[in-house]
Amino acid sequence: MARRTSTTFLASLAALPLVALAVAGCGSASGSGPPTTANGQPATVGIANGGLGKILVNSKSRTLYLFRKDVGTKSECTGACARNWPPLGANGKPTVGSGANASLIGTTMRPDGKPQVTYNGHPVYLFVGDQKAGDTKGEGLSAFGGSWFALSPAGNQVSGPPASPKGGYGY
Repeated sequence: MARRTSTTFLASLAALPLVALAVAGCGSASGSGPPTTANGQPATVGIANGGLGKILVNSKSRTLYLFRKDVGTKSECTGACARNWPPLGANGKPTVGSGANASLIGTTMRPDGKPQVTYNGHPVYLFVGDQKAGDTKGEGLSAFGGSWFALSPAGNQVSGPPASPKGGYGY
């Protein structure tokens, strides 16, 4: 009995690295993992490939959106809008990951005085309805007086299958 227990234990122990390797190879929902800079540090903005094609994501592989109501780099999303569509903030200079264009990234000051990341002149936002990496539930929604779209690597809106008109978030 002791021999069988130790054999089972050793077999389980030997299988552990294989399981860890298999889990590590699974990656994120977007298929590319979080964006990183050339030196391996997390990037503020990067590119992921998913259901909408190649889109901009933040350092946690969450979809980034533009708000069509914004004028230039001035954000028109405050209050309840910013609670549902949190601006991508910047602590220092934003960094870009592979596939994103460093010349298109910048910052702008929000009405509350905090910096917000811009890409191709658009302030960028997350969406509270996106629960995990790869979600694009905000794509095509109309809320807070404008439409919301994921961003392409060129910094333009992507055209994907539209979400439900109001998204069920009480706008």
